[in-house]
Amino acid sequence: MTDRPSRFPPLAPAAMTPDQRRVAEGIVSGPRGGLRGPFQAWLRSPELAERLQKVGEYLRFNSSVPRRLNELAILVTARAWDAQFEWFAHHRLAMEAGLDPAVAQDIAEGRRPATMRADEAVVFDFCDELRATRRVSDETLAATIALLGEQGVIDLIGVSGYYDVVSMTLNVAEVPLPDGMEPPLKPIR
Repeated sequence: MTDRPSRFPPLAPAAMTPDQRRVAEGIVSGPRGGLRGPFQAWLRSPELAERLQKVGEYLRFNSSVPRRLNELAILVTARAWDAQFEWFAHHRLAMEAGLDPAVAQDIAEGRRPATMRADEAVVFDFCDELRATRRVSDETLAATIALLGEQGVIDLIGVSGYYDVVSMTLNVAEVPLPDGMEPPLKPIR
């Protein structure tokens, strides 16, 4: 992440196409209330932006995965991509949802958290194993189904994949952190 502006700077409403304006208005009028994060970049492809933002709205605000666990999965994804803006945006939300700061700190430092609750360990292990091996074992799947049900497993896969796209977009666009903020994630590779 550099100190330069985003590679896809905000579009002024007057410069937007009708489709871009319609999608932007839909995002702003929804639960997010603004065009932060990947949305300015996504507006370059308004139909994709509209579809992705609807998936993201479901996964962030209506997922069957409890909020604390959903935010844990998002932090795992942000760390995997070294997505500074994503970590910045969701670390606070994870804390508000009740995630222990020590858990987030361990993830930020590239470690399996030492002090997770049992449900957090199931979600962390699922997300970590899926990233590392591109699949999950029968045991990991069974534990995750026991915790979240089949819908929850699918929603957990969805949140991981959606935030992969978000993180990729943020990294390619080089969406800047707020002025004066140091990158929250240090390189671990």
